Amino acid sequence: MKLESRVPDGPLEQKWDRYKFQLKLVNPANKRKFNVIVVGSGLSGASAAASMAELGYNVDCFCYQDSPRRAHSVAAQGGINAAKNYQNDGDSVYRLFHDTVKGGDYRSREANVYRLAQLSTNIIDQCVAQGVPFAREYGGTLANRSFGGAQVSRTFYARGQTGQQLLLGAYSALSRQIAAGKVKMHPRSEMLDLVLVDGRAVGITVRDLRTGQISGHAGDAVVLATGGYANTFFLSTNAKGCNVTAAYRAHRRGALFANPCFTQIHPTCIPVSGDYQSKLTLMSESLRNDGRIWVPTAKADSRKPGQIPDGERDYYLERRYPSFGNLVPRDVASRAAKGVCDEGRGVGPSGLGVYLDFADAIGRMGVDTIRDKYGNLFEMYEKITGEDPYRVPMRIFPALHYTMGGLWVDYNLMSNVPGLFVLGEANFSDHGANRLGASALMQGLADGYFIIPYTIGDYLSRAGTCPVDTSHAEFKGSAEEATSRIDRLLSIGGTRTPDSFHRELGRLLWDHCGMARNAQGLQQALERIPALRQEFHADLKLIGVASDLNQTLEKAGRVADFLEFAELLCRDALTRDESCGAHFREEHQTPEGEAVRNDEQYTHVSAWEFTGVGQEPTLHKEQLQFDNVSLSTRSYK
Repeated sequence: MKLESRVPDGPLEQKWDRYKFQLKLVNPANKRKFNVIVVGSGLSGASAAASMAELGYNVDCFCYQDSPRRAHSVAAQGGINAAKNYQNDGDSVYRLFHDTVKGGDYRSREANVYRLAQLSTNIIDQCVAQGVPFAREYGGTLANRSFGGAQVSRTFYARGQTGQQLLLGAYSALSRQIAAGKVKMHPRSEMLDLVLVDGRAVGITVRDLRTGQISGHAGDAVVLATGGYANTFFLSTNAKGCNVTAAYRAHRRGALFANPCFTQIHPTCIPVSGDYQSKLTLMSESLRNDGRIWVPTAKADSRKPGQIPDGERDYYLERRYPSFGNLVPRDVASRAAKGVCDEGRGVGPSGLGVYLDFADAIGRMGVDTIRDKYGNLFEMYEKITGEDPYRVPMRIFPALHYTMGGLWVDYNLMSNVPGLFVLGEANFSDHGANRLGASALMQGLADGYFIIPYTIGDYLSRAGTCPVDTSHAEFKGSAEEATSRIDRLLSIGGTRTPDSFHRELGRLLWDHCGMARNAQGLQQALERIPALRQEFHADLKLIGVASDLNQTLEKAGRVADFLEFAELLCRDALTRDESCGAHFREEHQTPEGEAVRNDEQYTHVSAWEFTGVGQEPTLHKEQLQFDNVSLSTRSYK
């Protein structure tokens, strides 16, 4: 299989504008003849559904939450990047492009990243017009702050609630189209399968989570905007409902899965406090603007932080990376935190934590200023830990947060399956091996508001309307498969809950495919995962029935997919025998512990083809070409 990226010719800064002119259009009167299915209602899904409906397409939008407002995009805290250069500090579209490619350790497509940087400025204008309450300076202009991996201030924010406010903006646009009858919303509906006819994506099979009813829905194109797969690791900052099922089911139907081993560890999360936990809590990267990260210089120092004088503190990020200090990219900050904890200098009851200290910032700017900037984050931290961060440093430690891997897409955001488009975190396209902070919201809205409305029209103008409806044999067969899979899970009658299997899988992945990886550990994981999957299908215990609300059954279906997908994740990590970005192979590092890439062998996208459960997948490669940035060793020193 040859992967066609469909990146247009021409100068980098002109590619997207020229390409838009070359795309075929759909006559306004003909748009209402087409039906588009959108799965997911977060930032990318809601913006795509609203934008396509505004153009005249008929849209069916599906989400497993009871409202689009509960999509996980609501949890994003710190901000959204855009190359507006309001601070007049040297920012530009090219600088945002360069920072993003460098931050991803040169494992992303240049053309896609440059387009993202171009569109970033449009996003801010769109959101302001919707009424998103971005923070403003005293004079009324939009405020900016800094995020990791950049030396300019380009992040727009709404206190620590940026994702929520952006999602409300997209939801207002979506609600307008629902009221106009152009979008039909299907809440509490979980996609269980992708339906293909003659190799073209023509619909989906879903389960109504309230009644258990299995049904098919046909469309002229299918858009997946279903987020990432960090919850494969059990403990992550993602909402508990986040899962890989929609993307993985599409993968099983032929969609290639790209770079699954590129999983991001966020450096500022509240540390694990016990085995009873089912998720972790993010503390925004924006806190690193004013907070200073440190640990004691001595090992096993049990003194309270206020009792440790400044001369006995190691501000290790400022020491190791003086140019960027506490605002190094997430992968660098996470590994550095792990390193000092491995040395025995970690803090807190478990020794797996470092301090994020605001004493200097409070002394310099005052409590009121810090409260205005981060008040809701400080309140959240105190409610969870019982500690007042205005008085004592926060304790933080890295945790799974985001996934750069996803379904493979071309420049049009279409997968290798004709008619299947993939947006936002569900695709692999923009962030390479490590995403810079505040770029997830940027990508989701760029894909939904400004890219898919153009590219899906080109596809529909060429492919035409779908020739089948839900009476087709493929829809019936898909529904029967989904029903049979559910019946098998309910009939096992074992002794272990879905959560117990999921927790064991998560621990296995964290130990062998987490912040640091090596060949021996990955081999062990690849030996254990099939055995754990077999135990799951022999000893799973479920209660309730399929024809009613059954959250245990929902979990079981998602864990079953995690158990299959985890094997692909580890295989990709083993095959990519280099360190790059968040993929850190211990065999490939400098004496100082920095990642060592292998550009001769691995300057490519690894796109995996499903060949069967337990079978070795087929690897396809898309070679990455760098004409505008030079491949060089990342340095933030």
